[in-house]
Amino acid sequence: QVQLVESGGGLVQPGGSLRLSCTASGIIFRLYTMGWYRQAPGKQRELVASITTGDITDYVDSVKGRFTISRDNAKNAVFLQMNSLKPEDTAVYYCNSKYKWLEYWGQGTQVTVSS
Repeated sequence: QVQLVESGGGLVQPGGSLRLSCTASGIIFRLYTMGWYRQAPGKQRELVASITTGDITDYVDSVKGRFTISRDNAKNAVFLQMNSLKPEDTAVYYCNSKYKWLEYWGQGTQVTVSS
């Protein structure tokens, strides 16, 4: 049974930081490209950041320079360090894993940026 479990969301003031974690089980983690997506109310889900098996990273323009994605294959985990958070970063953040035709999602964690 595949599980992706996110943690680390919460309420933070503008300019603050949060670190999201996603722990995977039931997959050969090192084979998967991992990603973080987010979905704000009334908007489509968007890819925020991704990291390949070779540690190549990519970010949506709106978070470049503020967010950092990383992975720890020994712990089957992927992280998203979010700094200088803005109200427009408010969304449910989802962990995603992809390998060939296989794709799995976590249940999501809420991030709210508000004063």
